Amino acid sequence: MAVYILSNRKIIRHQGERVDSFSNDEYSIPNFRIAKCNFDNHKEPTAQAKKKKSYTNRNILDYQLFSEPEKQGYGEVLDVLLSEKGVKKSTLTADNLGGTQRMFYELYKNMSATKDRSDVLIFIHGYAYDFDDELKAILDLKKLFIDNPASPVEHILFVSWPASSSIVPLTYFDDKASSINSGTSLLRLFYFYTQFLKDIFSNRDLVPCNQRIHIMTHSMGNRVLQSMLYSLKRENILRVIDQVLLLNADVSYKVFEDSEDSFNKLPLLANRISIYLNRQDVILGISQFTKNILTPRLGKNGPSDIAHYKDIVSIIDCTFVKDDLQNSFKFEAGNHWGYLSSSQVQNDIFQNLYGVDRNLITNRTKDNENIFTIIS
Repeated sequence: MAVYILSNRKIIRHQGERVDSFSNDEYSIPNFRIAKCNFDNHKEPTAQAKKKKSYTNRNILDYQLFSEPEKQGYGEVLDVLLSEKGVKKSTLTADNLGGTQRMFYELYKNMSATKDRSDVLIFIHGYAYDFDDELKAILDLKKLFIDNPASPVEHILFVSWPASSSIVPLTYFDDKASSINSGTSLLRLFYFYTQFLKDIFSNRDLVPCNQRIHIMTHSMGNRVLQSMLYSLKRENILRVIDQVLLLNADVSYKVFEDSEDSFNKLPLLANRISIYLNRQDVILGISQFTKNILTPRLGKNGPSDIAHYKDIVSIIDCTFVKDDLQNSFKFEAGNHWGYLSSSQVQNDIFQNLYGVDRNLITNRTKDNENIFTIIS
């Protein structure tokens, strides 16, 4: 089990500390860094501890930033793997690897070490998260997807991008710009990963682990994904993703149209795409009428036209689900966080991640060929 953070947040060093940390500052930097979360000595904080001003950064969750790699490419990862396999002698060890080299190496080793499911979930959060909020979200995601035996996920790559910490509507436009910038980091990760696959599996002594990688995006996190897709060249796309889950997506309902040239690339990238929507989503309603010139949102209204992708894209209507896990005013009034607040939505997501045929997923009614409604 491992949880990694990919972030283009500013790097700082707090007074009196000897290690670098990610900042809560609300702007992005050109490059991203990788960190690994440490759960070995983690203890759930008490309500009193959460109220203290010291409940920030590593006091929420410990993590270690990987060093930057000394050399580009994944030749050194190949040397380490072949050395460990006894095929080749090398003075290099895993400790010599940095950045995505170290992360891809660890994931490959862990995912190859079992015949059971050991999937990776790439998660992109939405609007109004500072870094402390992201660390709290990571703890929630670990409980939901790694600690839960109903989930095939064993590893999480949390995409951290500097959204505003304020829920004031005007900050939405700052988040819009940050999400576009952060899409560049996601694009670089994709290209690094495809290069890793080419460099490693060009050697016949190493074989793929045959595990699965999924992408899950919530709210404005879909705009980060969209920014990546805008720049992704079709000729460079490999189908390396199994499931893509678009949760309460705060992007235009036209994103699958060819004129948008963004989400219409997802069928080239993934085996299946699932759009989870709620027609009573208050947050997306506000987004539509105050910030997006009355453009309907994908996560509230569904896509305008997916006729070409009906075999791959599914629409899952969550309008009638019950918020039986989280029932605070935020969750009940917003109808925007079903993946956290509803066991029905979670159960549907788990079956999707396992790759259950969409017509066989339980507690759904089939409205037509690719539109389903979650029922009680």
